[in-house]
Amino acid sequence: MAEPDVRRRVGLRIKELRAERGVSQESLAYAIGMARTYLAEVEAGKRNVSVINLERIATGLGVTLSEFFGASSFEDG
Repeated sequence: MAEPDVRRRVGLRIKELRAERGVSQESLAYAIGMARTYLAEVEAGKRNVSVINLERIATGLGVTLSEFFGASSFEDG
């Protein structure tokens, strides 16, 4: 079975980190000044998120970009 594309893997990682922290899409989006609908589309892999927005999301989740991409979902992919 083929691996999900990078947009989907990024979205799954955001969702994973949000779940670990018990944060809703709405509260994360509000905290980082982003529309909840945009964040939902990023999580669903429907948006090609910019590096700037990805950094905002990671910071809002309390991780660095290095920690964000250090997950096993990004190894060899």
